[in-house]
Amino acid sequence: MRRALPLLAVLAALLPGCGSGGDASTSAGTPRDATLVLDFTPNAAHAGIYAAVAHGLDRQEGVRLHVQVPGASTDSVKLLLSGRADFAIFDVHDLALARERGRDLVGVMAIVQRPLAAVLAQPSVASPRALAGRKVGVSGLPSDDAVLRSIVTGAGGDYARVHRVTIGFDAVPALLGGRVAGATAFWNVEGVALRAKRPGIREFRVDAYGAPHYPELVLVVTRATLTRNRALVEAVVRALAGGYSMTVEHPRQAVADLRRAVPGLDRTQLQQQLTVLLPALQGPGGRIGALDPVTLRAWARWEARFGIVKRPPDVGKAFDTTLVPG
Repeated sequence: MRRALPLLAVLAALLPGCGSGGDASTSAGTPRDATLVLDFTPNAAHAGIYAAVAHGLDRQEGVRLHVQVPGASTDSVKLLLSGRADFAIFDVHDLALARERGRDLVGVMAIVQRPLAAVLAQPSVASPRALAGRKVGVSGLPSDDAVLRSIVTGAGGDYARVHRVTIGFDAVPALLGGRVAGATAFWNVEGVALRAKRPGIREFRVDAYGAPHYPELVLVVTRATLTRNRALVEAVVRALAGGYSMTVEHPRQAVADLRRAVPGLDRTQLQQQLTVLLPALQGPGGRIGALDPVTLRAWARWEARFGIVKRPPDVGKAFDTTLVPG
């Protein structure tokens, strides 16, 4: 904490607009309440959010941010559109699908700057090419097939010969039990868990096999919120950028903040997850939160090429890239 507190003062001075001109409070000295829905149960990818709240970066910006953990039936799109939530963390593929269905949602900040999707495989699988003719587990999400096809074809393999089996989100037990030769999963969560139990596990990340370095997780708002309450959006983006900067500088403190807010999380597992994730929290030049239009246009083409959506998303409408300095 003694190391973290001086950082707060530095961030207050350096973050754009921090402490001046961006007050989102409803009246002087009264923070405005805002709700942020996570994309998944709390994990290391959310450390910067909990750090921002724990150290009052949201209140410094005139906002009292309430973090909501999604349940089994949580539909973030409906929560945003109905006004029951102001912000949500989306997998970027879900944002593309929502916009294809006519939902005017906008990504305003990159939470994780690199793809987290991968194919995890048995130690005997030396290359994604070797998955041809073997069983590979997928969760059933549209993005899984795209990730698998991109990785196999990117390695020069025959995707048509891969035998896909739906295993839900049970990649770890399916691989440990030998039921599949490989499985689509997130390298920062399932990858960490598998390596702890089977050190020789193979990890083929999608951006190593033809996919662009797209941001996996993004902060999303409705167009109406961005238009009518831009000061609020700017304030939350600044607060979260500060939280993720603190996480990069003080990862152990960030883990402690997360565990304090969500009791029961395993400290060792969180630390391992955050260690591998830290480079993905920063964009080129160490930038936190920035959305790069060139990268996003490459992602949009990839998204349509591999069948997640029918047409490339309109990056100019799907994202506001001006809220975090490039």
